[in-house]
Amino acid sequence: MSIQERLYTVDDVWQLSQLPENELKQFYLIDGELFWDMPPGYAHGNLAGHIFRYLLNYAEAHDLGDGSVESGYYPPDDRRTLLAPDVAFVRKRDVPPANHAQFVPRMPDLAVEISSPSNTVAELRRKAEVYLANGTELVWLALPERVGVEVWRMGPDGEPATEFVARDGSLTGEPVLPGFSLDLQRLFSS
Repeated sequence: MSIQERLYTVDDVWQLSQLPENELKQFYLIDGELFWDMPPGYAHGNLAGHIFRYLLNYAEAHDLGDGSVESGYYPPDDRRTLLAPDVAFVRKRDVPPANHAQFVPRMPDLAVEISSPSNTVAELRRKAEVYLANGTELVWLALPERVGVEVWRMGPDGEPATEFVARDGSLTGEPVLPGFSLDLQRLFSS
């Protein structure tokens, strides 16, 4: 839901998120336009948790980096864009310190967005384009209603390239998580 009255910055969102009346709201920005979502339901959170677990287990076993869930990321040169992926992964060289309490001043290397009743696939695709335009290398749009995942990367022509991986397929982490593979039947069992 857009609540646009003016152009907002990362600093504005930080202040808004600290207000008690906004405790349950999750804010994000695209080109200064402010949006908010309510916290997701159980199925959404459960799917995010499983994806996070598989990514983090692999990353830790191979000393590749670290991840987060619903943390804010923004491009260091654009304080009017802030996204909070359901799951994010950052390579080891760019992981913020463990005590970093505010939004992360970079985009994640891998961003995962999960569709829910409060957003449309078009909104998720817009976010995927924003991630890629700002340095994210790999975006997974998990679509439980379609029982699969849209995989987004920048194509050789500099334009976003997508593919749909159905429940009988596997996700790979290339180039962000070399060797990572996740059988989607583990996420979409029925």
